[in-house]
Amino acid sequence: MNNETSHSINELEEVMIMEETTASEKSQLIVYNDDFNTFDWVIQSFMEICMHTYEQSEQLSLLVHYKGKAIVKTAGFNILKPMKDALIDRGLSAVIETIVEK
Repeated sequence: MNNETSHSINELEEVMIMEETTASEKSQLIVYNDDFNTFDWVIQSFMEICMHTYEQSEQLSLLVHYKGKAIVKTAGFNILKPMKDALIDRGLSAVIETIVEK
């Protein structure tokens, strides 16, 4: 599968998720561990993109490293989508999961 096809599929999935999102739903921005981004880069990214303090960013980077992933922000999908895209642009592995409250 080429990059263009996978991008369009991901964008289509995000549009579908966004259309299904209601006021009673919250989403989580999840970052996964990798072997190539430094702690400093991840911390800086969390501070600049997610607007976390240095301490929050440092703790989250440790959680990502030792647990394999961490929820770095919880908000509505529309708020998290640009953050996820910015983290991916910086080389981090990030996804959004939507939580349906019943």
